[in-house]
Amino acid sequence: MSELQVSTRGTIVDALGIRLVEVTPERVVATMPVHDATRQPYGILHGGASVVLAETVASVGTANLIDRETQAAVGLEINANHIRAKRDGVVTAIGVPLHRGRTTMVWDIRIQDEEGRLICVSRCTVAVISRKPEEIAPAQGEAGQQGGDVK
Repeated sequence: MSELQVSTRGTIVDALGIRLVEVTPERVVATMPVHDATRQPYGILHGGASVVLAETVASVGTANLIDRETQAAVGLEINANHIRAKRDGVVTAIGVPLHRGRTTMVWDIRIQDEEGRLICVSRCTVAVISRKPEEIAPAQGEAGQQGGDVK
């Protein structure tokens, strides 16, 4: 995995149980359990949880490709098509960059079940923005600090 370390303590990533498995310039892989926190009232994986997983993959992938000292990656647009229902287990998101621009990056994210069946397909555009001077010094708990890092 890359040198990228992101604090997730107390975030939606932490609440949903999202875990990074692989981060390279060519792809990002993350998993998320299908459990009470990620299910909708009908007992199946909530589409919004899939979108959070997809945007997490795209944002982390973009952050891995930029100068994090002076830039930040923020979601600009996302769409998702929910293909198959999932009631339990684990889903895996695999994201690959389609476009690596100076100010935007576009990612293709495919979420699949344990058997490799497609659950959701998503495309996410991430903006690359300049960090404000007061944001450049890492705050307590940010990258390089203790605890809560994406696993």
